[in-house]
Amino acid sequence: MKYMIGVDVGGTFTDISLLNVEKKELNILKVRSTVDDPSLAIVEGIDEVLKTNNVDYSQVTYLAHGTTVATNTLIERTGAKTALITTKGFKDLLEIGDQTRPGLYNYFIQKPEMLIPSGWNHEVSERLLYNGDIYSPLEEKEVGNIVKVLKEKGAESVAVCTLFSYLNPIHEKKIVEIIKELYPDIYVSASHNLVPEFREYPRMSTTVLNAYLGPIMKSYVNNFNNSIKDMGIKVEPYVTQSNGSIISISETIDSPIRTAVSGPSAGVIAANHVAQLCGVKNIITFDMGGTSADVSLIENGEFVLSTDRKINGFPVKTPMIDIDTIGAGGGSIAWLDGGGALKVGPQSAGAKPGPAAYNKGGEKPTVTDANVVLGRLNPEYILGGRMEIRADLAEKSIKDHLSSLTKMNPVEAAAGIIAVVNSNMVRAIRVISVERGYDPREFALVSFGGAGSLHACAVAKELGIKEIIIPSSPGIFCSIGLLVADIKYDYVKSKIMLAEKNNIKEINEIFSKMISQGKKMLDKEGIFEENREYILTIDARYKRQNYELQLAIPEEKLDEEILNDIKGQFHKEHMKNYGYFDENQPIELINYRVNAIGKTPKPDMPKYPIKDSLNPPIPNANRQVYFDENKGFVECPIYTRDDLDAGHEIFGPAVVEQMDTTILINPGWNANVDEYLNINLNYGGVENEQKK
Repeated sequence: MKYMIGVDVGGTFTDISLLNVEKKELNILKVRSTVDDPSLAIVEGIDEVLKTNNVDYSQVTYLAHGTTVATNTLIERTGAKTALITTKGFKDLLEIGDQTRPGLYNYFIQKPEMLIPSGWNHEVSERLLYNGDIYSPLEEKEVGNIVKVLKEKGAESVAVCTLFSYLNPIHEKKIVEIIKELYPDIYVSASHNLVPEFREYPRMSTTVLNAYLGPIMKSYVNNFNNSIKDMGIKVEPYVTQSNGSIISISETIDSPIRTAVSGPSAGVIAANHVAQLCGVKNIITFDMGGTSADVSLIENGEFVLSTDRKINGFPVKTPMIDIDTIGAGGGSIAWLDGGGALKVGPQSAGAKPGPAAYNKGGEKPTVTDANVVLGRLNPEYILGGRMEIRADLAEKSIKDHLSSLTKMNPVEAAAGIIAVVNSNMVRAIRVISVERGYDPREFALVSFGGAGSLHACAVAKELGIKEIIIPSSPGIFCSIGLLVADIKYDYVKSKIMLAEKNNIKEINEIFSKMISQGKKMLDKEGIFEENREYILTIDARYKRQNYELQLAIPEEKLDEEILNDIKGQFHKEHMKNYGYFDENQPIELINYRVNAIGKTPKPDMPKYPIKDSLNPPIPNANRQVYFDENKGFVECPIYTRDDLDAGHEIFGPAVVEQMDTTILINPGWNANVDEYLNINLNYGGVENEQKK
C-alpha cells in the first residue's frame, strides 16, 4: 500500500496531508510550527499522522514539503556572512541599484539594508566585451589574495558575479575554481550557474541572495534529510520551488533562492487543480493563513510566472508564480497609529506567543481575537477540540489596547479590525487583477488557508465576485498542492538578436543546448520520456525599448514561418499591454527560456455521487454571530463539515466548522457541496435571504 505525504510549513501552523493512494483516503493534521527549527514540527507532525493511521514508515513512497526557511532568513536577516567578488569598478552596484526609488514621491522610504557588509565586496581585474570576447584577462593572483582575506575574516559564503559572464563564463569559472582550491569549506554561488541573464544589477542581487541563503539552507536540508531517514522513511524528499513545481531536496542546496515563496506557490497549484476538477478555468486564489495573505490570478488554467519580483526590496530573476503577499493573517496585530487610526498588520503574533485567545502568552489583539469576539470562531475550541480558545482573553486584549484608547466598545473595535483587514486583502486582489487589466467579476475566488474561509464572502462581495470555491480541507490546502505538483527545471540564456531569418540557426542552437540540460536533469529525477514536456519562450521588445514581453514558442525548433508568427504575436501583446504597436519597427529577441517539465502521477481525488433523496443537513448547534452594525448579532446554525454530503445546500447566514478552518457563510450567500466535497458559494443577494 502506497502513501503520499505533503507538508506545508507556515508561520503559525505546520500542515500535514497523508494520502492513501489505493483507497483514495486523505488524512490531515495541523501542529504548531517550531520557529527555531522548522524541521522539528515537520518530523513531529509526520510521526503523529503515521502513528495515528497505523502506517509503517517504509510504506511512504512520496514526501514533499514547502519551506519558509529561505523567506524567514531574508526577513529576519539571519543568513550567512557573505562576501562578493565582482569585476573591477562594480563593487558598489548593489548599493547603486538601478537608480529607481521604491516610492517616487516618498522621500522617507528606507532602502533595504545591504546583505554584504562594508568591506566585504571585492573587485578583481578582468573584463569581457559586450559580445563575450575577452578584453582584459583575469588576474588570478588577485583572486587568491581576496580568498585569503575572506578566510581570515571567517566568511561563510561568497557570491561571484562578473560583467558579461552570462555570455562567456570563463572568468567566473576560474574564480570559483580558485576559491574551492584555497577555501573548500566556503559556500560559492556563481551568477553563470544561477541566472545567466543580462542586466547586471538583478543578476548580482539574485546571486548574492542565493549565497546569503546557501549555508542556512544546506544545514536545514541536511538536518531534515537525516531526521527523515532516522524515522525509517526511505524516499528522498522533494521541496516546492517558487515556480510551483518540485525538485529533489538535494538540488535546493545549489539554488535555495528558488524556494523563496515555496509554500504559497503550492497553494496556487492546488487551487488550479481543484478548479479544473470543478470545470472552472479563471480563478483568483485567496490564501489567508496565520501570518499573511497570498493572492494570485489564473486565467484559462494557466498561472502567471514572473522573473521580475522583489523579495525584501531586492530584485530576484528566478521564475516565480506571480503572488502578491501582504501581512494580513489570523495572527496580524491590530494597533492605532499616531493619528488614532486603526491599523492591522503587517506585524504578526505568529506561532509564539500567538493570538491572545490561544492563551500562550499573547496579549495584543489580532484578527483571530476579533473573530472570536464576534462569534465567528468557536469561543471554546478549534482544531477539532485539540486547542482550547479563551474568548475572555480575546475580549480583554481588544479592550486593553483599543477600546481603552478610543470610543469603541470591544465588539465595535473587533468589527473595525475585520473591516480593515478585509480592505487590505481587497486592495491586494485589485493589484493582481484590476491594475493588470482583469475584471475580478469574471473570476471565481478559490479560498483556503486557516483563516481564508472566515473572510471570503466579505472580500468577494466587495470585488463583485459571485462564486467562491472552498476545498474540502482548506486549512491544509498548500500541503495538498505538494501532492499534485510536477518537477520543473528552468533555463535561460541572454543573447540580443533581431527577429530575422538569418538568426534562426543560432536561436535553435541556444534552445537545443538548454533542452539537453533539461533532459539530463529529468534523467536524474527518473522521469520517463512520455512524461516529459519542454516549454519554450522568448523575451522580445522593439529595438531601443527597455522592457520585454514574453512570447510562447509552439515548437522546439524554429523556422521562418514560426518566426513570422512570433512577430505577429508580439505586435498583439504589445497592443494589449501598451495600447499600440508598430509593424515597421524591428523586433529584438533578448532572453531564451526553456521549462523542462517532468509530469508526476497525480493522485485521484475521491468522488462522491449525489444521492437522489438527500435529507437537509442538520446543524449541531446555534451561536450568536456578528455580521455588521445593521444586523448586529444574528442567531446562526452551526454545521460540522464532516456531516455534509455531496448535494447538501445551506443558506447563509451560517457557520461550518471543521478541524482545519471555520467557514462563515454571510447573509445573501448559499452553499452547495459538490461531488468532490468542495463547498461552492454563490451570491444571490436579498433573494437568498428570503429563501432562508
